[in-house]
Order: sequence, then structure tokens, then C-alpha cells
Amino acid sequence: MTRTNSNRSSRVVLATLVVLLAATVPAAAVSVTGEDVPEEAQVGTQVSATVTLDELYQNPESERWQLSGSTELTDVSWTVVFYDQTGSQVDLVEPTGQSFAGVDIAAETGTAEVEVRVTGTVPEVASYSYDPAQEFQLMEVTRGQQGGASNTVDSWTTHHYTERSAAAREAIDEAGGAIETARSNGATPSDAQANYEDAVAAYEDGSFDVATNLANRATEQANQAQQSRQTRQLIIYAVAGLLVLGLLVGGVVYWRSQQGPEDPLG
Repeated sequence: MTRTNSNRSSRVVLATLVVLLAATVPAAAVSVTGEDVPEEAQVGTQVSATVTLDELYQNPESERWQLSGSTELTDVSWTVVFYDQTGSQVDLVEPTGQSFAGVDIAAETGTAEVEVRVTGTVPEVASYSYDPAQEFQLMEVTRGQQGGASNTVDSWTTHHYTERSAAAREAIDEAGGAIETARSNGATPSDAQANYEDAVAAYEDGSFDVATNLANRATEQANQAQQSRQTRQLIIYAVAGLLVLGLLVGGVVYWRSQQGPEDPLG
């Protein structure tokens, strides 16, 4: 009798745990099946990004939920297009502002796929960073329940730049490549490395002309270090070659000197 009550209690506890776990496990994530998002964009230009959401109702209890979106673009326009299982458009909404919320996604409307598109102007750079490169949030898409919790479907960031910052970055990249090449060839471009690090610091401070000049100097120093290394190697090879040649000639002379005079009568 005691064992029966114990088994019954265990089943009750197990069932309670299952219910609690089911309540706390988040709904299966919506799938992003397509995206057209620029990797980089110039400050002040207009860009667009489009993502496609699929598998909208993986959780049977969530056949209706709400879509939200946000961006750091300015002068923003959104387009949310709804498609059915045949790929035919069934609805379209055009929210405004840097963020929107409360766009209903419901199985009962026949919606099987949603395309979210944002268009706007690339914002100014608040703080420059060389590695990793500075970025801004181009788009974030969120899935939530009305009056309940929400979770991020996905978020996309993009490197933004100005003409001057791009030129400085290019010069720094070139300097870094020249330094690595010099090192791989056995050189020690310490002066180049110091100027390279100063160039990165100037870039992150927003002093792009200074960064470009320092990076160009670092490139020249790295190339010179490599050339000096190669010149030293050539000199060493030349001296070694002369020594070997001298030893060979000396050996031949010594060998001939050890040979007696030939007997003319044989």
C-alpha cells in the first residue's frame, strides 16, 4: 500500500514537472529562409534590406503572434508582405518610423511566409573602431505574443563608413598586409609596426588624414625592412659562394702542386 502511494506520488510529481517545463520552454524559433542585407554602406546614402520569414507556426499553440521590427536607419519606410502557401500575396502593411510593433501573423488568414523590407538613410558613425569595424543595427525582427513575452527572430548589422574613414581603413589594411609579408620573409619591421598601431589609434580617434599618413609610412617601412632582409640574404649567399669557389680553386691548386713533374720520356 505504501509502495502504491509512493508510485502515485512520483507520477504526480513527474506530470507536474512536464507541465512546468512545457510552460517554460520557449516557442520554436521562426526560420529566416532568405536575406538580402548589405555588408557595408556609406553614411548618408539610402539602403534597403529584405528578409523572408518561414515556418511561422512551429508551435501548435502559437498560430497567432505579433511581428515587431526596429532599425537605426533614419527616414525609414517598412514594407511587410504576406504570402500564402502557393506564394501568392495575401496582404501588405507599411509601418512607419524606426520601429513598429503589433503586426498580426495568423494561420487563419492563410499566411505561410512573410517578407520584411526596410529602406532608409545610413546614420552617422558615433564611434569608430578598426577591429572589429564599427557597425549599426540595420534591422531586428521580433516575435511576440500580445501582452506576453517576445523573442528576437534575428538581427542584422552593417559596417558604415565615410569616404575619409574608408580611405584610412584601406591604407591601414595595406600596411598590415605589408608587415605580415615582411615578417613571413624573415624581416623584423618594428618601426612599421609602431606606426601601424599609431595609425589604428588615429583612425579610432577619427583623425583619418593622420591615420592614412601613418599607415602609408608603415607600408614603406615594412617594404624597406623586407628589401633590407633580402639584400642581406643576397650578400650572405654571395660571400658563401665566393668562399666555396675559393676553396674549390685552392683545392685544385693544392692538388696540382702535389703532383710530381711529368717524365717526358714516360
